[in-house]
Amino acid sequence: MALLQAFHQSRRCCVTVAGSSSTAKPIWSSKPRSTVGEAPTFVDFKRVTCVGGSGGNGMISFLRLYKNPFAGPDGGDGGHGGHVIFEADVHTRDLSRLHSRMRAESGEHGQSKCCSGKRAPHLSVKLPIGTVIRHSGAEEVLADLSKSKQIFLAARGGAGGHGNHYYLSNESRAPTKGEWGAAGEEVVYDLEMRLMAHAGLVGFPNAGKSTLLRAISRAKPKVASYPFTTLKPHIGMVHYDDYEQLAVADIPGLLVGAHENVGLGVSFLRHIERCMCLFYVLDSSLGNLSRQLNELRAELDGYKAGLSQRPCAVIVNKMDLPDAEKTLADLSGDLPVFPISAKLRHGIEPLLIHLRQLYDRHLTDNNIV
Repeated sequence: MALLQAFHQSRRCCVTVAGSSSTAKPIWSSKPRSTVGEAPTFVDFKRVTCVGGSGGNGMISFLRLYKNPFAGPDGGDGGHGGHVIFEADVHTRDLSRLHSRMRAESGEHGQSKCCSGKRAPHLSVKLPIGTVIRHSGAEEVLADLSKSKQIFLAARGGAGGHGNHYYLSNESRAPTKGEWGAAGEEVVYDLEMRLMAHAGLVGFPNAGKSTLLRAISRAKPKVASYPFTTLKPHIGMVHYDDYEQLAVADIPGLLVGAHENVGLGVSFLRHIERCMCLFYVLDSSLGNLSRQLNELRAELDGYKAGLSQRPCAVIVNKMDLPDAEKTLADLSGDLPVFPISAKLRHGIEPLLIHLRQLYDRHLTDNNIV
């Protein structure tokens, strides 16, 4: 127990404000990268249909005993159908494992001798912490699963029907009616993760975002010499020497006019909205870095006002190309600039240290221990 307390205390001591000399350093894995296919994509938005289980039907039956062939009605009730329940789980990282249609089991039918049917178990669906739940196409938030084990009842199961023994009375000694089990609810929801990653790599196609993510983490997004090789975001984890891990998202490339839904612009911009801080990845081979940066920030503000004002930095990639350093003179402003070569892994460590400083500042500003 003493060792565990010392470990947590050491982690808290490493959380410092930006500019402190005790900022944690990134560490690099010596384990070889897997060669089995490409990395699975990260899913942070999904539309699902939830169907509650139907209730079991009530039984119509009459008891026959030895020397008593008319012993009365003995039909049992049907069991209740199961609910569909969303539960926040700390071990679930995204929405990729969810099925588009989720249905709970139905209750069993009633049996003779007044035996009621078994009620169905509830279907518990694990969601990442921070998932926002809305009705399909609606803006109103129904639930925000911000804490572990927090639950939301997505679809109610149907009630079981009564058997004919339920209707036995002094006026009706041999009732011949029973109930059907009620159908379960069917509801369509939009599930959206509020925070996808600590940092998002934003840039135009072929700026080198996927190559950079491969250089700083063990993620394996597809890398090729044509635009739009990344159609869905990929997540890579950056490890630090104080055992902290930060998630970095490779956002698909934007086009000019993305905020007007040019191409798949709005769906791409939705991913950027769920990142704590942003890194603008500029291509030094295209020149005019200031124009690239202004166009990227204009697309973000066109989609949502103030989105470009989040903590950010500028990454100038492909600095290994000839005359790449001359393009840095075009870049003006007060944002931190990191000239790197993602292909050769040059200039990566100062960038990751700055990412950690932004994260530590976020913890301090929000009083998160």
